[in-house]
Amino acid sequence: MRLAVLFSGGKDSTYAAALMAQQGHELNRLVSIVPDDPDSWLFHTPNLHLLPSLASAIRVPLVIERSESNESCELEALRKALEGLDVDGVVAGAIASDYQWDRYNGVCEGLGLRVFSPLWRKDQAMLLRDMADAGMRSIIVRASAEGLDASWLGRELDPKAIDELVALSRSKGINPSGEGGEYETLALDSPIHRYPLRIVEQKKITARDGGSLLVEKVSKGARKVR
Repeated sequence: MRLAVLFSGGKDSTYAAALMAQQGHELNRLVSIVPDDPDSWLFHTPNLHLLPSLASAIRVPLVIERSESNESCELEALRKALEGLDVDGVVAGAIASDYQWDRYNGVCEGLGLRVFSPLWRKDQAMLLRDMADAGMRSIIVRASAEGLDASWLGRELDPKAIDELVALSRSKGINPSGEGGEYETLALDSPIHRYPLRIVEQKKITARDGGSLLVEKVSKGARKVR
């Protein structure tokens, strides 16, 4: 099937796309919504200025739609971005958020598009480990939960970090995958990347509980041998 990917550049949308590609589906478009509100409940917002570089690394055409800061405008932007695309379905990286799931499905149903959510309801600790085993390289670019201080910014989700997140989920009650907004990520490499990305310039913005990492510039890593 020809699929559009709801793409943020984070680990979940990237890994969901990789799983669908591994099943033999064609990734026809990357669809990204850029809200005015950095605290959007529907869409990932950190480092969206990097979307063209991320799409180039995956070599799938990118569609960007900007949106005003409210739910109805964001959903209308999603509908506008998807309508008219020559695709059979849409890939979403949702894991456990019924709020996102219901709204994505509502828009896609109205357009006659099937939604594929290969991460939906998976065990979150297992999912993080599967990502690492598959060759995903993702870093934390926003931290906003108890137990996730500024030292987590820029940290790669390697096996050690995953073990610590799982421990925090037990002691603090966070979602280990960050599905509750505890943290957000930037995927620098994955099974569908033609080449990895390297951070050239970055800036840490710290806050009382965590903060954010502004990745100002990335460059191409060595091209993969296929």
